[in-house]
Amino acid sequence: MKQRVLIVNKFYYPRGGDCIVAMNLERMLKEHGHEVAVLAMEFPENVDSGWNSYYASQVAFDSSLLNKLRATTRLMGWGNINRTVEKILDDFKPDVVHLHNIHSYLSPVVAKLAKRRGCRVVWTLHDFKLMCPAYSCLDSEGKLCELCVGGGKWHVVSNKCIKGSLAPSLAAWLEALKWNRRLLSRYTDVFICPSQLMASKMQEDGFDAAKLSVVCNFLSPAMGELLESMDSDAREDYYCYVGRLSPEKGIDTLLQVASRLPFQLKVAGDGPLSLMLHEKYGHAGNIQFLGRCDAHQVAQLLSKARFSVMPSECYDNNPLAVIESLCTGTPVVGASTGGIPELITTCSNGLLFAPGNESQLASAITRAFETTWNNSEIKRCAMSQFSVQAYYHKLIELYGNQ
Repeated sequence: MKQRVLIVNKFYYPRGGDCIVAMNLERMLKEHGHEVAVLAMEFPENVDSGWNSYYASQVAFDSSLLNKLRATTRLMGWGNINRTVEKILDDFKPDVVHLHNIHSYLSPVVAKLAKRRGCRVVWTLHDFKLMCPAYSCLDSEGKLCELCVGGGKWHVVSNKCIKGSLAPSLAAWLEALKWNRRLLSRYTDVFICPSQLMASKMQEDGFDAAKLSVVCNFLSPAMGELLESMDSDAREDYYCYVGRLSPEKGIDTLLQVASRLPFQLKVAGDGPLSLMLHEKYGHAGNIQFLGRCDAHQVAQLLSKARFSVMPSECYDNNPLAVIESLCTGTPVVGASTGGIPELITTCSNGLLFAPGNESQLASAITRAFETTWNNSEIKRCAMSQFSVQAYYHKLIELYGNQ
């Protein structure tokens, strides 16, 4: 019997990895005969899922005082979010509620209400929010920090980890107190950890290992078809970065190194550092900014590159950019942090360097250009490892028999 699945994510457009995974999941489940509904927050860029009329009202933390109060109410799971969730649960009657990123703009109250209805609650973790109120295990200066892992969450306030400001940091602390490990474990049947690192950190924070399942993200069928159609042997003389232009991604470190090397770098993506990086490196003749690219453009970029770079300076959980790169047969020079080393397992599909270490990064880039890579073998192994079929079989086991 095919389960009825409610997918929940705070945004529903290709905003980031969490959204892309949730949207790919919707398509995959429908292709396997499941009935699927979607719950998100109202937002102008959301795609039409057919369930938009059920979406939670939009809240914002950076507008008027009244709107900030409404947003803080949402954090705690109070107000109209309860009616919103009850409505879609009443009308759709899901067997499984599959959560993704729900904090702040939605609320863990979704898990609470779903569990009360007898739904099986599965939660894919895309960041470290459940153990770090600031999401990223980074302090206010952008350095790795685990002070809250396995202990109290007050450090988010004392260190002003959210935007270096007391008010949002205090709100994050209150949210962590409200939705603590005990409650979240009670309302959730299984937490899907896309990396072993995520599972390890969850255990360090006190979560029951029996409720943790390591399941790597999958390559969407649509992207798979695109990548299959690309010629993995037609390489051009450049390397590339695909991802968000934000501090934790290490993009400034990469561009600093790239500007001193004789190789051509193509950068695909945008983000909060976009303007600064254009001003700082726009004059460099060997760095090309492509802006935000669609799936076809990303597939073309990766399939022709000598290799890609993932220079993260945070615990990058299970980056889709690495998975997509490997599935084009393109090796990855990646920072040895987060779940990245779990994807770059041998020198046959990439190289690792210490995050933030410019000297090691420069050496790895140079070595990658000097290496003869077996692109066809990289592609073959990755397509098998990250296939939708492998993911689906693991997921259905976690959904359980209804």
